Amino acid sequence: MRSEGFLDTNVLIYAAAGRLREPRKNSIALRLMAEVDFGVSAQTLGEFFVAVGRKAALAMPLHEIDDWIEELARRPFTEVDQGIVRAGMYFSRQYNIGYYDAALLAAAERLGATTFYTEDLNHGQLYGSVRAVNPFLEN
Repeated sequence: MRSEGFLDTNVLIYAAAGRLREPRKNSIALRLMAEVDFGVSAQTLGEFFVAVGRKAALAMPLHEIDDWIEELARRPFTEVDQGIVRAGMYFSRQYNIGYYDAALLAAAERLGATTFYTEDLNHGQLYGSVRAVNPFLEN
């Protein structure tokens, strides 16, 4: 399956649990989810589960977490395999970024995404064939 975009875990967290603490980011994240044909990876699902299930400030009921994971898993999806790990290592070294962000970029590239929506990387920078876009920047 291919996707036009890839949503970083932080974007999904704002969509799921940011309503009270980050209403502006929540609104933007929900709009992206509705308007962008996006993909995720197994890593995304794991990070999402940990963030919304264990961090007290974000804690969601278990049934809501399960519903979100179920819905996200229906999106264009990639496993984390040796190829993703190796590409993540390469991106990490090439662009001097953390491995986990680099592995998500590798997953986005595998899915054919041209845009990686994130607030963690340099806005507008091209990483391989994927451009990082911070959807939360003020215009």
